[in-house]
Amino acid sequence: MESKYFGRLFWTMKNDYNRNIVTLDQPGKQTGNCAKKASKKTERSEKALSTQQKDKCQKVMEEVVVLIVGAGPAGLATAACVSQFSIPYVIVERENCSASLWRNRTYDRLKLHLAREFCELPHMPYPADTPTYIPKNTFIKYVDDYIECFAIHPRYLTVVESSTYDFNGKYWSIMAHDMAKCKIVNYRAKFLVVASGENSVENIPVIPGLENFPGVAIHSSCYKSGIDYSGRNVLVIGSGNSGMEIAYDLASHGANTSIIIRSPIHVMTKELIRLGMTLVHYLPLKMIDGLLLMMANAVFGDLSRHGITRPEKGPFVLKSETGRSAVIDVGTIGLIKKDKIKVHGRITKIKGKTIEFEGGKEASFDAIVFATGYKSTTNSWLKNDEDMLNSDGVPKKEFPNHWKGANGLYSAGLGRRGLAGIAMDAKNIANDIKRSIDSMCS
Repeated sequence: MESKYFGRLFWTMKNDYNRNIVTLDQPGKQTGNCAKKASKKTERSEKALSTQQKDKCQKVMEEVVVLIVGAGPAGLATAACVSQFSIPYVIVERENCSASLWRNRTYDRLKLHLAREFCELPHMPYPADTPTYIPKNTFIKYVDDYIECFAIHPRYLTVVESSTYDFNGKYWSIMAHDMAKCKIVNYRAKFLVVASGENSVENIPVIPGLENFPGVAIHSSCYKSGIDYSGRNVLVIGSGNSGMEIAYDLASHGANTSIIIRSPIHVMTKELIRLGMTLVHYLPLKMIDGLLLMMANAVFGDLSRHGITRPEKGPFVLKSETGRSAVIDVGTIGLIKKDKIKVHGRITKIKGKTIEFEGGKEASFDAIVFATGYKSTTNSWLKNDEDMLNSDGVPKKEFPNHWKGANGLYSAGLGRRGLAGIAMDAKNIANDIKRSIDSMCS
């Protein structure tokens, strides 16, 4: 009975899907416009309507074969791969544009830290004249072209509020609020792809006295350029790639810059990381790490005198086991060595503009930039996923099996492996859905 019902649903939706590809407006125009409007970041998707307003919304039910949650690179890549098999899908996005993190929450000088050959989405290479290390705006243009190429039509301003698996009907029941059309949609999907990303909400650590800090305190998602901080004392909290690059940008614009480096980190050049990613096809990770560490030591020397120590495990082993990336230096280390960027340890407390560090050191600051990452909110709406995600909203299973859950549930782009990992996830998911459909319809 299930296979007959699913077969009818699949072929009905496939015909509708093929017709819609021809009649819908070109999506590239929509995403181009929304990038200009996104300075308000849709007020977190227009702050969501109140319960009373929601009660006035039309309530509808829609059956879908595949529902993809999130129109960032992971969701778009999955949509493109699914479409290669002519499998009908719906893709929903809470913001008013695709790839909202890239458009609205990144700093101006950002370039992809990995070479372009490791950053392609499936089935569409970069143009031949694309630089090796791609600027943010060039990547956004690539995303817009990708959407147009594969006729992807995200349903923007649609917030998924809950999702549970119906074990009797063998489908996912997803409640979503379409704020653009004032509709509450109950999607019933045979397959559910979580592509909403690890970067849903900003992570701000709890620091005693922060609430009384009189200066500017922002998350890195709100930071654009150091030009507004010239001559001011600025502290960057967080020593990942964003924190280190923001510190460099601030110092380059004349800010008196300090950075918190609390944990051991690997520092590499982009050329070393490119070499390592090429060698993973031929050598064990430990051997690659040994080579890279020797070369990094020749480039940077002993950084411990500047407050920077290395983890016990090498950069590629660490990335494989924990998802933690090496810092790719953009010039920050040189400024640290020249004392143009000061390194501090952990903060103990904040007293007005004065920040106290471990060991009793104190310094006064006009601004704080939190480059402390993000949190996933997937677990707030996804239920019945005991086999797939942990309490942090990332896959329980280790690579390369992290992308598949149970009962037609998948995750794309949550494996902490960047754009290369996204492409792999999307292809695996599409192939697995195709196999499942073939077995149901046979």
